[in-house]
Amino acid sequence: MLLYIIRHADPIYSPDSLTEKGLKQAVALGRRLALNGIDEIYTSPMLRARQTAEPACKLLGLTPKILDWTSESLTQDSFFVKHLESGRTGWIFHQQVTNIKNNDTISIPIEKTFDIDAFKDYDVAAFKSGYERIANESDKFLSTLGYERDGTVYKITSPNNKKIAVFCHQGFGVTWLSHLLQIPPHIFWTTFNIAHSSVTILSFDNYENKITAPKCLQMSDLSHLYADEGVEFTYDNELKL
Repeated sequence: MLLYIIRHADPIYSPDSLTEKGLKQAVALGRRLALNGIDEIYTSPMLRARQTAEPACKLLGLTPKILDWTSESLTQDSFFVKHLESGRTGWIFHQQVTNIKNNDTISIPIEKTFDIDAFKDYDVAAFKSGYERIANESDKFLSTLGYERDGTVYKITSPNNKKIAVFCHQGFGVTWLSHLLQIPPHIFWTTFNIAHSSVTILSFDNYENKITAPKCLQMSDLSHLYADEGVEFTYDNELKL
């Protein structure tokens, strides 16, 4: 099975929707996904994710299924804070990278992530419950697809070769990927990011011993934008790469 984790295109956060640029990104993305096919499409309930999925759904003739647990608003409830240094509100991981990932924290396991100094003055209980919620809902979702989590690996209960796409968000996406790949969130958050309309693909190989673990085949891929001359590409509207 291939799991496609796709961030929504360039957004207007209030009211929740896509910009004109984002709509173009969604069209380019739809063409890319239709080229090799997708078997099932799921989306966050938020409009910007649903609008991003719409061109692909039309080209592929698929009806999207809503996954309420992938909503960015739920993730924000757990991981959005008022930063003590700047006074600005934002993701807990939007602070200097080396506050979170450094020589003292690099080897800390997942279960100890929220005990590091960078988080100690915030609502650690909210962080822990938020991460646990995503992990539990992820496990339920994957079990419906034939992959049942067993510690750090998955038992293959019903192997398939489907391509499954989930259209979601940045904060949710990087937190979910942390769980799927079993990389501590404080390390994942400060090492990787996913761009607007980007495609991340995980492979769940169907081994004969019925045990598997997801492998990242590509991360935050934006080749559909480079291939489409009508879409300007600037990373998060800040960096020209």
